[in-house]
Amino acid sequence: MANLEGKRAIVTGGGTGLGAATAIGLARLGASVCVNYSRSADAAEDVAAQCRQLGVEAITVQADVSEDSDCRNLVAQAADKLGGVDILINNAGITKFADHGDLDALDADDFLHLYKVNVVSMYQMTRAARSDLEAAEKGAVVNVSSIAGVTGVGSSIAYAATKGAINTMTLSLARALAPRIRVNAVCPGYIASGWFTKYQGDVVEDKTAERVIRTTPLQVASQPEDIAGTILFLAGGDSAHMTGETLIVDAGLHLGMAPLKAR
Repeated sequence: MANLEGKRAIVTGGGTGLGAATAIGLARLGASVCVNYSRSADAAEDVAAQCRQLGVEAITVQADVSEDSDCRNLVAQAADKLGGVDILINNAGITKFADHGDLDALDADDFLHLYKVNVVSMYQMTRAARSDLEAAEKGAVVNVSSIAGVTGVGSSIAYAATKGAINTMTLSLARALAPRIRVNAVCPGYIASGWFTKYQGDVVEDKTAERVIRTTPLQVASQPEDIAGTILFLAGGDSAHMTGETLIVDAGLHLGMAPLKAR
């Protein structure tokens, strides 16, 4: 993995799960880190403290990235305190669980809320950070999408639709911001990060992990650190000739899904 010493990174939703693992991974490679959070201040500060123990500067900034003014303030604080921004990890996201067959389980407000947090936030954060990323030697944006955006599966149709939009937006932004900024995305499958526990409880989380281990070709339930490695690759110099790419990291789950069988 490429050394990131001297780089400055923002991780949205960096206080828990994949965001936390990514922030700590960046610090381990030598990058200073801004850990963004919306509500989990204590968790974010704990992540920042772990980053500092690795010998880098780390700060926390509260911001609701669905709000443009918060995005601009987040980037301004990170650039001021860290001295600039070289890497932006657009990780923050939410969902609403709903049976795909129950079309009455979602309404327009559900779609709009998920799009605002999952998609619009990434656009706003990238726009807010553009000048700093362009000023960097090699600016990099990594959008955290999902296998749901490629296969149409997942916690709800609205969630899958937002992730599909992220994949398309990654292509658009990669074209628009080249050659000074690279934009790529990662599509995780199941991650044992407490996501299902947060929304549906421990029993569902445990059963989901068991099913994933039983049905994925690699027979594993990925941990946040397993996915963070791919994010770090896309953020660093080892992927310097990659932009507009979407990498699926799902232990092979997609191999049995119809939309991808012909790939």
